[in-house]
Amino acid sequence: LRRAVIARRRVVILKPALDDRYAPDHLVSHSEQRVPSLVVRNSAEVFRHGREAEVVGIDETQFLDEGIVEVCERLADAGKRVIVAGLDLDYRGNPFEPIPQLLARAEYITKTLAICVVCGVPAGRTQRVAGRDERILVGSTEFYEARCRGCFEPPEEE
Repeated sequence: LRRAVIARRRVVILKPALDDRYAPDHLVSHSEQRVPSLVVRNSAEVFRHGREAEVVGIDETQFLDEGIVEVCERLADAGKRVIVAGLDLDYRGNPFEPIPQLLARAEYITKTLAICVVCGVPAGRTQRVAGRDERILVGSTEFYEARCRGCFEPPEEE
């Protein structure tokens, strides 16, 4: 997204209203990198903002409704570059919709892994270490740790 901004493309960066961590008007990484963003409540708002852009970036896409799949398809079909980020697995290690549907339709996929806090190898799982049992619990290190497959401890089924 930064490269698209440097290239003077019309870029819109969006984040779900549910993700209220760090700053209301910026995407903020765990390493404290910041980029201005707009807050959206649903996929229809993504489409409305995306129509005016050449490049559409969406963070924490797992927090949006299932309509985001069709919205991304429509934007891409209209010639927009759509860059989506989100968790592919939930804290139980199960596919986190709508990300699997988006992965299946994507031309390019970059799977970025964290570092396992237990053993230091690449980590593709999210270990919930505190909090409740609901599927969506927005938080950072107070609720979650990055874990590799070997160190991940799936919660007991309810």
